[in-house]
Amino acid sequence: MNLDQFQEELVAYASEIGIDKIGFASAEPFYNLKHRLIRQQQLKFQSGFEEPDIEKRVRPDLLLDEAVSIIAIAIAYPSKMKDAPQGVKGARRGIFSRSSWGKDYHAALRERLVLLEAFIAAHYPEARMRSMVDTGELSDRAVAERAGIGWSAKNTSIITPEFGSYVYLGEMITNIPFRFDEPMEDQCGDCRLCIDVCPTGAIVEGGQLNATRCISFLTQTKGFLPDEFRGVIGNRLYGCDTCQTVCPKNKRKANQLHPEFEPDPEIAKPLLEPLLTISNKEFKAKFGYVSGSWRGKKPIQRNAILALAHFKEESAVPALIELLKSDERPVIRGTAAWAIGKIGTESGLEALKQAQLDEQDSEVAEEIQKGLAFYAEELKG
Repeated sequence: MNLDQFQEELVAYASEIGIDKIGFASAEPFYNLKHRLIRQQQLKFQSGFEEPDIEKRVRPDLLLDEAVSIIAIAIAYPSKMKDAPQGVKGARRGIFSRSSWGKDYHAALRERLVLLEAFIAAHYPEARMRSMVDTGELSDRAVAERAGIGWSAKNTSIITPEFGSYVYLGEMITNIPFRFDEPMEDQCGDCRLCIDVCPTGAIVEGGQLNATRCISFLTQTKGFLPDEFRGVIGNRLYGCDTCQTVCPKNKRKANQLHPEFEPDPEIAKPLLEPLLTISNKEFKAKFGYVSGSWRGKKPIQRNAILALAHFKEESAVPALIELLKSDERPVIRGTAAWAIGKIGTESGLEALKQAQLDEQDSEVAEEIQKGLAFYAEELKG
């Protein structure tokens, strides 16, 4: 079998195992990306979750000897939730971003890449391969763009004509000289909706993201959320879809193709108050299989507290007071203090006054002061 014929068979096999798009690209260095990454570092726009070595991010040959080609894959995920529950007063709900609905995509893509590797090895025993998803050194989006999966949009997502930007990406470096696909032309045109509606102004300009301001990143941090972002988080527990939901290219892209990614509404839109007291064991049992659980329960709990403050949910105040009194984690105690002040009940005021006398942690004490300041503002009003 010649290589062209095998490549066609590989594309067909990829479709059989649930890969929605596959493309082939050169493993030449990503020189243009290197310049952008250096600029991102200089501007301090990086999240810190990325591979710190820029050379590894742009040179596939450092990751696999004799690298010749890169196989890029994409799997579509759903943008619509069937029977989505609605939050109401006394039973408020948070939301996980669409990329965290259903099975953790890291596992789903790795499973398919393993199958692709086995298929290739069965036909080319001398093949060398290295696969990665999201946490690998290469930029998934740069690879996908070069391989013709989609174009790199102004919101820094890859947009595909078939599935919009609701796609998971992965890649495999190999020494097999596949025939390369052509990159797509940019189809964003003059549209700048994603830039204009970003809640925190994280999309600095088309194609440039200040990750430190991106809500998707902020919801994954573990410390105190900076004050300027607390009012714009809303009820987001993990991630943010705003720059995708406003994109015209995503209209009518439901992508309900893979049952494993269909969300359980009670997990994708969970009740907020039970999250305040959930144990580690309970959290892992309920949320452990979704990608949004990777940082553990602490960021989710902190975000749930902020969401309850956003709703001014008075029914949550007793649980928030208990966290302020007895939780061992300063971030949770302090965020609870801020939320209590934001909600503004009389019992909350008394709890903050008592906590002011008892609290030993300086950062928590500062949050208690912020909470009390909300009451002072209310009195002035």
